[in-house]
Amino acid sequence: MLSRYLIPIAPLLLIALTIACAGGFFLYLESETRRLKSGVRRRQGAQEATILGLQRQLEDMAERLRDTEERAGVFQPPAPVSGLNLNKRSQAIRMSRRGEAPQQIAASLRLPQREVELLLKVYSLALSGPREPNS
Repeated sequence: MLSRYLIPIAPLLLIALTIACAGGFFLYLESETRRLKSGVRRRQGAQEATILGLQRQLEDMAERLRDTEERAGVFQPPAPVSGLNLNKRSQAIRMSRRGEAPQQIAASLRLPQREVELLLKVYSLALSGPREPNS
């Protein structure tokens, strides 16, 4: 009796079982697809927010750069300042009259040695007066 009813129905049962498994697999894939799509949407939203923030920062930096360039065109560069002011010049000449070497003068006044040497040379030329031209 079992073989009489079951064997003819077995292929139909196998087909029904296959259809049920395929339907279950389809529903699983459908839910997995929805879950993945929602994750992608969340990530895209976060990326778009990051991109908007970066665009705002870039626009802000471009505006600051324009302001800086405009201000740079207005300002004049400062005139170069000599390291030797009148006070240091007079101190260097006094120290030279006392017999101190240019290296010592430069070290004590915190000036470059060549500047001190030039100052002393110009001072000695100024003291000697104008030269007569050789004719």
